[in-house]
Amino acid sequence: MSDIMSFDLYNPTEEHKMLRQMVAEFTTTEVEPQAMEYDAKENFNLPLFRKLGEIGLLGITAQEEFGGSGMDAVAAVIAHEELSYSDPGFALAYLAHSMLCVHNLAFNGNDELRKKFIPGLSSGELVGCMAMSEPHVGTDVLGMMTTAEKKGDKYILNGRKMWITNGTIDENKTAADLCLVYAKTGEKDGRPQISTFLVEKSFPGYSVGQKIKDKLGMRGSNTAEMVFENCEVPVSNLIGEEGDSIVHMMRNLEIERLTLAAMSLGLAKRSLVEMNKYAKEREAFGKSLSFFGQIQKYIGDSYAEYMACKAYVYETARKLDLNKPGQRLDTDGVKLVASTMGKRVADNAIQVLGGYGYVGEYHVERLWRDAKLLEIGGGTIESHQKNITRDLAKSPEAII
Repeated sequence: MSDIMSFDLYNPTEEHKMLRQMVAEFTTTEVEPQAMEYDAKENFNLPLFRKLGEIGLLGITAQEEFGGSGMDAVAAVIAHEELSYSDPGFALAYLAHSMLCVHNLAFNGNDELRKKFIPGLSSGELVGCMAMSEPHVGTDVLGMMTTAEKKGDKYILNGRKMWITNGTIDENKTAADLCLVYAKTGEKDGRPQISTFLVEKSFPGYSVGQKIKDKLGMRGSNTAEMVFENCEVPVSNLIGEEGDSIVHMMRNLEIERLTLAAMSLGLAKRSLVEMNKYAKEREAFGKSLSFFGQIQKYIGDSYAEYMACKAYVYETARKLDLNKPGQRLDTDGVKLVASTMGKRVADNAIQVLGGYGYVGEYHVERLWRDAKLLEIGGGTIESHQKNITRDLAKSPEAII
């Protein structure tokens, strides 16, 4: 009984507790001071990003034998939640690198590619991204137009990718050092075969088309169009076998959606802190705002929704086996509820702060803008609703 009573869902082990403390301190001293500046400039803080490698976050789930930190899904959730407390845009760039690129390579690549690239990706020497979405194709990945044709010991890659976080790492449109690219390599039984390729910055034909500017939020991360024009990729840079990408995608979407949900927790917590502080300090009609029922509704509802989502996110993380795909139901579930919760709590915070909430000084305006992306990126909320409904139709026993 004592073991059950002492269990901490949010810090299951001493290692998790120490990780949270370390990332929280890093966020306070390093991330917080630059958040507003880089949001205003719409720039990615590359020097700060590289510091994440120094504290072991960039390869957080990659195997230790290949240079990663070898931690679990709970650790990944902790890192994303804490970073997003100050700067969700910066946290998104971190997610694109650590989850979409490093984690993907660590769990889907062969030992040769892991040994070659994970040490540099984990240290911050290399910056990675993943390219799946296209200008005219988002959720419908089977409709992608990018192709890879095998010719001798190389694949010739042609196509364009859109909305790629970390697609460029600076204002000079410098491409990411490594890009995991999904492309068609043919058809089988009338269905497109999608394959995964690791494209290096030095490969001719790999370039940045445009940096996407004037985004509503997540301005602390760079978003770009990626162009592949007769890009020659060695056969050795194929991840797995031809046609394996659907499995790669499903496995990686699970950790991506879980960590995006964790980002919502971080920005919602900050929104709660800001509105609670303001309501205690600001007075109206001789009393603090927290005395009034209208304000109590915003704060009370926000806290309850935040705590409910937090429990769901961490319970899902606790059960997630990073080595096994097929856990879509709850990773879609937490992304669905947490993303809408984060936006709603940030909106409540603006309402509580009134005019002050509408300007950047009090942070919640930026958090509100950042929150919207979480209902779109990594799968829209509509796609989660579809997936959950289909999964429950197949496995009604999952409703416990």
